[in-house]
Amino acid sequence: MVRTTPTVARVAPDVAAAYEPVIGLEVHVQLKTATKIFCGCSTRFGDPPNSNTCPVCLGLPGSLPVLNKRALELALRASLALNLRIQKNSRFARKNYFYPDLPKGYQISMYELPLATHGFLEIEHDGAAKKIGITRLHLEEDAAKNLHEGFPDSDRNSYIDYNRCGMPLAEIVSEPDLRSPAEAHAYLSALKQLLEYSDVSDCNMEEGSLRCDANVSVRRRGEERLGTKTEVKNLNSFRYLEHALEYEIERHISVLESGGRISQETRLWSVAEGRSESMRSKEFAHDYRYFPDPDLLPVHVSTNWLTEIQREMPELPAARRQRFEQEHGLSDYDAGVLTASRALGDYFEAVIRAGGPSKASAGWIQTELLRRLNDSDQPVEASPVSPAALAGLLAQIEAGNITGASGKKVFAAMFESGKSAKEIISAEGLAQIQDAGEIERMCREVIEKNPESVAKYRAGNEGVFKSFVGQVMKASRGRANPQLVNDILKRLLA
Repeated sequence: MVRTTPTVARVAPDVAAAYEPVIGLEVHVQLKTATKIFCGCSTRFGDPPNSNTCPVCLGLPGSLPVLNKRALELALRASLALNLRIQKNSRFARKNYFYPDLPKGYQISMYELPLATHGFLEIEHDGAAKKIGITRLHLEEDAAKNLHEGFPDSDRNSYIDYNRCGMPLAEIVSEPDLRSPAEAHAYLSALKQLLEYSDVSDCNMEEGSLRCDANVSVRRRGEERLGTKTEVKNLNSFRYLEHALEYEIERHISVLESGGRISQETRLWSVAEGRSESMRSKEFAHDYRYFPDPDLLPVHVSTNWLTEIQREMPELPAARRQRFEQEHGLSDYDAGVLTASRALGDYFEAVIRAGGPSKASAGWIQTELLRRLNDSDQPVEASPVSPAALAGLLAQIEAGNITGASGKKVFAAMFESGKSAKEIISAEGLAQIQDAGEIERMCREVIEKNPESVAKYRAGNEGVFKSFVGQVMKASRGRANPQLVNDILKRLLA
């Protein structure tokens, strides 16, 4: 059975409260390029194993890397979005370690001269805003993928797919400013949203486009000195990030409370066991024997190019949320929901351009559309109801051709069939009843069937009026004009 909650022995609440967690995240983001960072091999996901390789990404003797300008441009865009100071000059280095997924015996990365430093990302947690410092953003190449399961001889052998080797990565390192697993979740969510908005990466965690390592330690509250940290790897979902941090924090406190010492090490999160497991002792920078890569020139970012990238930056979430409030009169909550992803914000604006009224469009998207997308596990980009189709449905409601209740039935049919509102209204006979005579007939029938409620209403109990309206709307299958129903009922009951 797969466990999804920490299995470490619980620490008493009063003991845990005496400690403060200190968390920093290292996030690896695969940049949205067509080719790898130092060669022309495709970055397409899902191709046959070892089909997207060449002498450069395989590290064959005599091959020379050439920096992908598009990867650098996307990394600069991410740096601007994260308020980082972009360095005029940066440099690639060789990070030396030996592992089967590293064909060259070293990884090309940036060390003492990263691309950008000293930025921040603002998050919201528990109703308050907080700035989380960003230490640095640097470029590097990805390693290959080790495959330890899924083969007949997996108990004896591992396999390697080198398609991922050389993929362009931006590593974003936060300051140790996070104080709880929930804050870490909020930070990673905000970072993912920002990177998607700036079109830097698709951030698909299932495909490995966004991966996270967490550095965690604890210290007595009031202390300034940091405790010994451990690094937890293999965190490929927001849920696992929170669970791993909860586990590690409790493990650290348990060890310290029992008089033990924390070892600085790298640990893996085991989803099956619901716990972290020691992988190796934590390396220090000098263990990697960094030195400048002799095959790559230093990176120089000109002022003109940086200005051009700044000019082409897309609108970011905070600015879009504020604009939705100002231009469309949305509440802070509604604007926040509709800007949660770039695709959802684009959908809302497309509905408005097609003639949908702002507040009604926002309401229908948040209720009917998102509910059905979640139930069917579909992204908004794959919605069977296009923005123009939703605007068409809202136009039918605004014109009084159908009621809001009927509109929900129409939307459900649109989602299932992909047909337009007009087609469904005509085929299902859902047009709103505007005939006052027909509505009066239904009202009289409801009144005749409820003499006790009539007596209560006429005795001053106006609360029963809603039941009359509900019965008439039910009798009309939600098609009767609500205003006419109200007016006629009041006249007849008086």
